Amino acid sequence: MQAGPAGLTIVATPIGNLDDFAPRAITALRDAHAIACEDTRHSQTLLSRFAIATPALAYHEHNERELAPKLVARMRAGDRIALISDAGTPLISDPGYRLVAAAHAAGIVVSTVPGPCAAIAALSVAGLPSDRFVFEGFLPPKQAARSERLGELAGETRTLVFYESRHRIADCLADAAVAFGSGRRATLCRELTKLHETVRQSTLGELSARVCADAEQQLGEIVLVIEGAGDDADAARLREGMRVYALLARELPPGRAAKLAATITGASRNALYGGESA
Repeated sequence: MQAGPAGLTIVATPIGNLDDFAPRAITALRDAHAIACEDTRHSQTLLSRFAIATPALAYHEHNERELAPKLVARMRAGDRIALISDAGTPLISDPGYRLVAAAHAAGIVVSTVPGPCAAIAALSVAGLPSDRFVFEGFLPPKQAARSERLGELAGETRTLVFYESRHRIADCLADAAVAFGSGRRATLCRELTKLHETVRQSTLGELSARVCADAEQQLGEIVLVIEGAGDDADAARLREGMRVYALLARELPPGRAAKLAATITGASRNALYGGESA
């Protein structure tokens, strides 16, 4: 092992295509004293492929509170620790925040070996404004909470980036079409960098219908990029309408909530309720 300073290195790994693994990332993992990873069995495939013999240890959401202080102690004693996730850039909807924060607090050097990130990769091919965007990660798994969060975001003018699981993408698209309106532009990015990569831009309504009709489009790792709201007076009314609708929908049927929200704010009832009749 080469000599080097103690510290924490955040290392990005491929999101699919192993040819995307940077030489500097491989070197960083080989030179570390230990590699903290979400799932040692999953990561071992990657480590073996590139002849990385550094010991791996499990670091995930269930043990990070306990393990972070122990890793900091090792680094203070002179060890170099590398942190990876199952795929992509660590900490982006993955564990690691506590370890990085604890390292900084202890005066330990934290460095990065940047590389693949599904959110940024999707944004780059989405064909939607990318100068200002919001990364929302995973939406709540339950329909009521998901709809409420989408309602809160309906007036957001920046491009929105979401991760979603194959089990919920159909429901997510349907809920997004209701919250944002079926005509809002969006891009569905599936299996990026992999054999069955799909990038499809359309309206939320069309994407929802297509995914519901084609089970294959519900498979794999998925990033959904949605166009931000317009910034004119009508958009401002819609933002307020969606906020009021989200509050009323907690207590009232959707149709009744949309009608009242439209009356209160002047927003279009059909836009609030996705164009459906009560």
